[in-house]
Amino acid sequence: MSQPILLDIQPHIAILTLNQPELRNSISEIEVVDAFIDALNVVSNNDQLRCLIITGAGSAFSSGGNIKHMLNKEGMFAGAANDVRENYGKVIQRIPVALHNINIPTIAAVNGPAVGAGCDLAMYCDMRIASTNARFAESFIKVGIIPGDGGAWILPRVAGYGRAAEMAFTGEAITAEQAFEWGMLNKLVEPDQLMSEAMALAQRIAVNPPQALRATKQLMRAGTTLPLDTLLQMSAAIQANLHQTEDHIEAVSALIERRAANFKGK
Repeated sequence: MSQPILLDIQPHIAILTLNQPELRNSISEIEVVDAFIDALNVVSNNDQLRCLIITGAGSAFSSGGNIKHMLNKEGMFAGAANDVRENYGKVIQRIPVALHNINIPTIAAVNGPAVGAGCDLAMYCDMRIASTNARFAESFIKVGIIPGDGGAWILPRVAGYGRAAEMAFTGEAITAEQAFEWGMLNKLVEPDQLMSEAMALAQRIAVNPPQALRATKQLMRAGTTLPLDTLLQMSAAIQANLHQTEDHIEAVSALIERRAANFKGK
């Protein structure tokens, strides 16, 4: 049996691949979620990494929940109502929390359909590049449920409330072209250009000092919920520490000397 999650660590950049193409990369199985969280922990704990790309193997990005398990009341969908409630917290809801808290920038390289929780997984990433083969569906309503993975929190923040409401209330898929027009994507590319474009964006990010990158990610996420005065206080505290780093001095020196900077994460 193949590993459900693949993690490729390159200099400063990691690539996480959902690796169940025969299941269209469903993400509601406990073993998949465990492997996903383990991979994110490896990435977060590697001080040399500065960006993470998430993509899918095969023709789909992710189909979200396993609908056969839903029908047969298996896995996280097994048991009475209270059992299922607890299972959501133990399984699928760990993904948005982990993605929200990961300490480096994330890019979703959406190679194909991103459906239900798969759509939300892409939205939880900081940036999205999609192939023209991609489509996006907040399709929970089509199987008589709601976005149990926090889609009602993230999708309006990415697509705007009206667009998110249209997707959630109809459950209908939108094309990659629509998603780009709605501002949900950073870039739309042909299928054979997807990973090279995602890597090019990751490399543009990875040239920057890692401590400042992680701090910027922390502030960007905090800014989605904190009031301005609290965020300003948080910014001042982080900024004071960054001013003491070797990488800050190196960055300023490199600009003045008109040379490439060499950052060490110190």
